[in-house]
Parts: sequence; C-alpha cells; structure tokens
Amino acid sequence: MSSNFSKKNIIRVLYFILGIFLFSFSFNFFLLPNNLVFGGVSGVSIIFNKLFDINASLFVFIVNMILLLISFPVLGKKKSLATICGSILLPIIMELTSLLTPYIVFDEMELFMSVLVGGIVAGTGVGLVYRSGFTTGGTDIINQIIHKYIKISMGKAMLITDGLIVTSSIFVFGVTKFLYAIVVLYIMTVMTDRVILGVGKSKAFYIVTEKTQEVKKYIIDTLGHGVTIFDAVGGYSKENQKVIFCVIPTRDYFYLKEGISKIDKDSFFVVTDAYEVSGGEYKQ
Repeated sequence: MSSNFSKKNIIRVLYFILGIFLFSFSFNFFLLPNNLVFGGVSGVSIIFNKLFDINASLFVFIVNMILLLISFPVLGKKKSLATICGSILLPIIMELTSLLTPYIVFDEMELFMSVLVGGIVAGTGVGLVYRSGFTTGGTDIINQIIHKYIKISMGKAMLITDGLIVTSSIFVFGVTKFLYAIVVLYIMTVMTDRVILGVGKSKAFYIVTEKTQEVKKYIIDTLGHGVTIFDAVGGYSKENQKVIFCVIPTRDYFYLKEGISKIDKDSFFVVTDAYEVSGGEYKQ
C-alpha cells in the first residue's frame, strides 16, 4: 500500500516539474520575446521587463514571495502551503530555461505561430501542474483571496485578475498585441482543461457519502460551487441515503476528488462530462 502511495506521489511530482518546465519554456521562447501578456504574475513580468528592464524570473520570484507572506495570515497555513512549491520552483525554472535562448532560436517563426505554439505548450504545462495537485502560486493566491472575501467564484476571480492584466497590456504594447494575448489566453485555457481531464468544460459529480454536510460545506465554502442533495434508497440495502449532485469547471476536478477522499475515504462518487450547463447556481 505504501509502495503504491509513494509511486503515486513520485508521478505527481514528475507531472508538476514537467508542467513547470513546459510553461517556463513557452514563456521564454514564445511569450516574452513577442510581448504577449497572457495574465498572471508572469504576464505582469513581461510589462515590467519592457518598461523597466527588470529580469522576468526575478520579478516573478519577488512578487510570489510577497503574495505568499500575505497568504499565510489571510488564507491560512493549509492553503498557503499548497502554493509554496510552485511559487519558488517556477521562477527558478524560468531563469534556467532562459539560459537556453541563445542556443535555441525561433526567429523565423511568424507571430501567429508563436501565439499558437506558445499557448499550447504553456497550457499543457499549467494543466500538468494542476493535474498534479499543485499550483504556480502568484495570482492563484489573489484569486483565492477575492473568492474568500468578495464571495464570488474562482472562475470569476480569475476572469477579473487576468482580464485586468491582459487589458493593461494595451497601454504598453498596443491593440494588436493585446488581441494576440487574448488568443494565447484562450488557447491556454482550452489546453489546461483538456490536460486535466476529458473533453467537457464541466464535470458532473454524483456523490454518496456518510458525511453529507462536510462534503457539502467543502464544495460550497472551499470551491465556491452550488450543490443539490437528493433523497435516495439503496437498491440492495433498501436503506435511505443522500446523494449530492454538483457541476464544476473541469479545472476543479482534482480538488473536489481529493477533497471527497480526505473527508470520507469510503465515499462513492460518479463523474461524467457535462457538455452544456445553463442556469441554476453553476459558476464558471
């Protein structure tokens, strides 16, 4: 059992490191050279690199450390610890991959191809990081703070922060680069979802657990999504039981899956793709 657990953790760490590397490679070879501000602290670093000639990886490291210091008293120890690895490792790998730029050159690649390839590679990297159960830190911390205190979904919080960052690039790089940056952000979002799991933008969970209230509280308070609870009867046991139903964005799949397992390791749940969701309490 412990051997399987260790193997699982090793695979998660390898996914995490590979994801960080792919994102950093894309950043240094496609996004930074073309001034494509795609959101996040890394996107802001492109603006500061242009205006003040500040090293992008150093900027990301400093901002991530500041946000980590804010995170511990505001979000608590548990959530803050989950962002430490990404906050520290990302700028380090960004700096190391930047050392390869003199030896690997994509000068002849057209801007649109840089947008396409950069978005695909970066989105794949971010997807692997999320799939491993880690985050890249940075604006993820800001999004969690917005979600906690303003009471809006993580999806809307991400839209606000990334939207402001991408929009600000208009004043530095112009409208054309702004439009290309939106394309990059869209491609990254699509690729992240595809890497995490499946082809649907949303996942529907049907959960049977003895700890209904704890699971419901986790989904509503921690993930920021609504739930519906059904009364049901076991076909074999004939016992009355509760079934929790909820629809979440694909990016939250592993957070909910792991959260359920931690709350009730004996729980039973089924996950399906939700190809279209409209109305109700669903929050993208």
